[in-house]
Amino acid sequence: MSKPDFLSMSRTQLRKYILEHSEDEQAFQIYLDRFQSDSNEIFPAPQTIDDLKNFPELQRQHQQKPNQT
Repeated sequence: MSKPDFLSMSRTQLRKYILEHSEDEQAFQIYLDRFQSDSNEIFPAPQTIDDLKNFPELQRQHQQKPNQT
């Protein structure tokens, strides 16, 4: 049985695959590489339930801030 094409999978699809096939080291490494990629935006984690409820607004505010790297 051949493995799926991990590079063509969305992050959500790849995550689901990894959860179902936790022994697949190659899939896990590709998933990690996507999180370490410079092209992916990282948002601060919600600190409270209210933050989680208001995440779309917090995300918009974060995107308007200039890069602090």
